[in-house]
Amino acid sequence: MKTITASENPLVISRFCAGLTGVGRVLEDPDYNVWCCSPIHGPDGKVHLFYSRWKNEAGHEGWIKCCEIAHAVADAPAGPYETVDVAVAPRGGDWWDATTCHNPTIHEVGGKYVLFYMGTSDGTVYTKRTGMAVSDSLYGPWERTDTPIIEPDPDPAAWNSMCTTNPAFLQHPNGELWLYYKSWSIADWEYDLEHGDGCRTNRQYGLAVATSLDGPWIKQGSGPMINLRHCGKNAQSEDAYIWIEGDTFKMVMRDMGYWNHEYGLYFESEDGIHWSSPQVAFWNSHRYFDESPNGLDREGRFERPQLLMRDGRPEYLFCAFRGGKYNTSSGAVLRIQA
Repeated sequence: MKTITASENPLVISRFCAGLTGVGRVLEDPDYNVWCCSPIHGPDGKVHLFYSRWKNEAGHEGWIKCCEIAHAVADAPAGPYETVDVAVAPRGGDWWDATTCHNPTIHEVGGKYVLFYMGTSDGTVYTKRTGMAVSDSLYGPWERTDTPIIEPDPDPAAWNSMCTTNPAFLQHPNGELWLYYKSWSIADWEYDLEHGDGCRTNRQYGLAVATSLDGPWIKQGSGPMINLRHCGKNAQSEDAYIWIEGDTFKMVMRDMGYWNHEYGLYFESEDGIHWSSPQVAFWNSHRYFDESPNGLDREGRFERPQLLMRDGRPEYLFCAFRGGKYNTSSGAVLRIQA
């Protein structure tokens, strides 16, 4: 494979991107930072949104040490949303999700609702693990796994030796359950910290497969399944959402160094393993929302893209980004037009 630098990567706009229009912010809250908005149509005709939130006094980094996953409903994708309950909250003690619950992605699997998410046991990146909660109803109650469903490799030299996080799920046409997860290399992470040369390529995606929700979730291959290391000095993978449309596997994620840290990346695949070169999935928020700059870190950058699907096709793109009425963070909704 030819190694290319970020400056050589062609800027190709996907059809997905060309059909996006901004709708507005959702879940602006004076008391909470809001992140990770994952939507689904419910049998009650409402849009159900599972989202991360943490108290404002914890600052933006509260996501890793005191976050919970709340549940809101609305009559339409644009809202307004009413928070009706907390689906999953930190359990304390020695649980794998003792200190935070974050990165929700909601799916219907075999007549049950499954909330895949990330938890930490000590509020650090080193204990980020992927697990899940299952319910017969979007209103709960939710039965959580006692342990993570995907663990890192114990070998610190392995590419996925640090964490398992940012889950992205799809049900394969053959009936298998495919769960993509972000992981880090401890060796690359420690090298970056020691040398500080600005080269960060440690975040990439793996794939675990199960035949039922009871597992086991078996890692596939010996290295990253989605790997942008060869696409530029700082190209990494984060915040994937993956779905199948017709016979094509499709994926969006946020850019982490392919072009910059503000755009979204769009990929297609015939098998869910070998992916096309990236195209632009979405621009930064300034293309869709007229908001004055307020000097926040990560301002204008959409993160954690999730799709509202209907009949196998995406209707709306939900993201999180900073700013808004209370100068913290909230959800954002964009309409997708084919």
